[in-house]
Amino acid sequence: MLNECLSDFISLFYPRVCFACNNALLRHEEFLCTECLFNLPVTNFHLIENNPVSNQFIGKIGFNAAASFYYFSKGGKVQHLIHQFKYNGYKKIGIFIGRIYGEQLIKSPFFSNIDYIIPVPLHPRKELQRGYNQAEWFAKGLALSIKAPIDTTTLHRMYASESQTHKTRFSRWENVKEIFSLSNGQHLIGKHVLLVDDVITTGSTLEAAGHVLMEVPDIKISVCSLACALH
Repeated sequence: MLNECLSDFISLFYPRVCFACNNALLRHEEFLCTECLFNLPVTNFHLIENNPVSNQFIGKIGFNAAASFYYFSKGGKVQHLIHQFKYNGYKKIGIFIGRIYGEQLIKSPFFSNIDYIIPVPLHPRKELQRGYNQAEWFAKGLALSIKAPIDTTTLHRMYASESQTHKTRFSRWENVKEIFSLSNGQHLIGKHVLLVDDVITTGSTLEAAGHVLMEVPDIKISVCSLACALH
């Protein structure tokens, strides 16, 4: 009771708010209010084999399956949520959402039997500047539900690419096509790998990372992200 009273007193001066809509959270709510938790725009792409995300990679790279949890729209609640997660230091949002999405992925036949989860790496300099890799924290949440280990030592980012925000699809591909390298991939031979990023736009980053992972014999790669911005 004392802890609850203290928490209520602190919230008067430092209110806990929903990271999507900015409304005050109730005592039992964490990161997202109940309204946003159940009403943010989910895609359900993990249940659809030929979905808009997977179709982005047709003719480019042979991913087993591809999906995103939320639809991303400029100025929307999902963008606000990701901004808090990616730029404002609230990395535990990734674990929270990743765990929820992981519970859905394990029920999909397209994402069954995942052996390893590989977050798309940041360049070490950029990760040091930001303090963490947001894809890795999303992967941590996924791993809690999928029960697969996270591999952060096999795929490496050799160069710090420029921002992708205002680039065309071709420019995005030119920007990332040779920035990844592979080391010690023997444990991935014949395994099903889930390659994870925060937001999919054109898919150029995942495509570049996937091409490098395809150097491993008999590997099967599926991809997922927290959100997708479809054009």
